[in-house]
Amino acid sequence: MPTTEELQQKREAAKEVIDVLQEISLLLNTKLNRTQLSLSVSLIENGVNPEALAIVIKELRKAGEQARNESAESDLAD
Repeated sequence: MPTTEELQQKREAAKEVIDVLQEISLLLNTKLNRTQLSLSVSLIENGVNPEALAIVIKELRKAGEQARNESAESDLAD
């Protein structure tokens, strides 16, 4: 069983990895926040196809944008 110190070292290493990935994400303008980035990394580490995940993220963004536009249009109509 890992010691408390080993667990702390793993947490710090994971934080450093996410920090680096966050910087890369910002440079690439992915518009993923830290939580979304962490969840994406976790999904990929657990076997999700990265290309499929990227497609799903893009589709969810499109759907969200459409929903916001429809909501704005219905607010204007009221």
